[in-house]
Amino acid sequence: MNELTINLKPKSKIPLYEQIYDYIKSDIQKKRIPSGEKLPSTRALSKHLEVSRSTVELAYEQLLSEGYIEAEPYRGYFVAHIDNLYQLNTVKNVERKAPEKTREQCRYDFTPNGVDLKSFPYNTWRKLSKDILLDDKVELFRLGDSQGEYGLRAAICAYLHQARGVNCLPEQILVGAGSDYMMMLLGTILENGWRIAVENPTYKRAYRLFENLSYDVLAVDMDRSGMDVGKLRESGADVAFVMPSHQYPLGIVMPIRRRLELLNWANESETRFIIEDDYDSEFRYKGKPIPALKGYDANEKVVYIGTFSKSIAPAIRMSYMVLPKPLMERFETRSKFIHSTVSKVDQIILQRFVEEGYYERHLNKTRALYKSRHDVLLNSLKVFQDWGTVSGENAGVHLLLHLDNGMTEEELIEAAENADVRVYGLSEYYIAKREKKHIPTVLLGYANMSEEKIEKAVEILWNVWCAGKER
Repeated sequence: MNELTINLKPKSKIPLYEQIYDYIKSDIQKKRIPSGEKLPSTRALSKHLEVSRSTVELAYEQLLSEGYIEAEPYRGYFVAHIDNLYQLNTVKNVERKAPEKTREQCRYDFTPNGVDLKSFPYNTWRKLSKDILLDDKVELFRLGDSQGEYGLRAAICAYLHQARGVNCLPEQILVGAGSDYMMMLLGTILENGWRIAVENPTYKRAYRLFENLSYDVLAVDMDRSGMDVGKLRESGADVAFVMPSHQYPLGIVMPIRRRLELLNWANESETRFIIEDDYDSEFRYKGKPIPALKGYDANEKVVYIGTFSKSIAPAIRMSYMVLPKPLMERFETRSKFIHSTVSKVDQIILQRFVEEGYYERHLNKTRALYKSRHDVLLNSLKVFQDWGTVSGENAGVHLLLHLDNGMTEEELIEAAENADVRVYGLSEYYIAKREKKHIPTVLLGYANMSEEKIEKAVEILWNVWCAGKER
């Protein structure tokens, strides 16, 4: 081949060498230039195309580096033998479209997973970060303990003893990035053949996590006190996943009798354990804080999972797990090699935040803030008292409105969204279908909504759900 007919575009934003490279590569892929074919010399092609020789050399060098052509000393450039190896399909230019929006953002969003980020202690966090990084400490950037830094684990122990009635040792605590990660790590510790029971309805991500880890996961119905222990016993489960301090999504606070029944169930077999997800126990608005289920665990049967994501900020990604001693031994032999997924620097910042009293002060501030919003929401919902009831209002950052106004749950959600208000249906949290017909129910979270927005949003909901209807 003595020449190549290439229509170069000197005014294009694409460099000339790249245009030559693209043309030759495309012809090789489409087999217009067969394998073994000799290409024009750089001197001949540059003269033919009326470009500098260095431009052609750049194009050939790129083709050489990608393996489309080969250079033979004193002979020139030849197309590489890539036939019959793989069918190269050129990618056509496709018009790029903006991603479709699944759901438009609403002006008022009662998300049950909200956190008030305006109350985040930025100045304190900034000060602690600066103090910790002020000195050139090489140790800060070494790989830390696989369970998490000992100082942070000791601080968590002290907090759990004081606030949750849990007695444990730092050696029993594992620190990781988020509760989902802690449950995945726990999945490597539990026996593969064990069956895990979850509450129905429940936190579905936990259900999916255990299911994806190939555990046999089953749903156990609840009564007014929490997971039905009789049905749990009938299920043949080895592990029960529960949220006794504020069940998600129903908001049930498990009474002491049911807690003791669960512990008795676990004590019936050496291979039975309870996973306690204490995700938002810091927020309680009626009576004294209820000790964690782990606080009653005299026989090392409860795995306790806690998090700072709800109480500080989701992006902190800091959770922890207290393992009973039998499972701690399994961790040592099975999962000790898995390193903590949280930055060592972030762990030390949080350690100082807890030890120096900043965490307790922050909790007191956010409790007061959420209590005010909780009270405003409850007062605003009185307008629905002839149409429904409220439940789950004594703890956490969301409650449930059960509304019997002739509309289905889907219709309630759609009517609210059309009016720029987002609410969340209870049905989506059920794993197994409910046998009995239930009153349509929506979850209303209030953590990241101001009092004024709460009042306005409830007024809108009244107008689209009940105004003009006769009871």
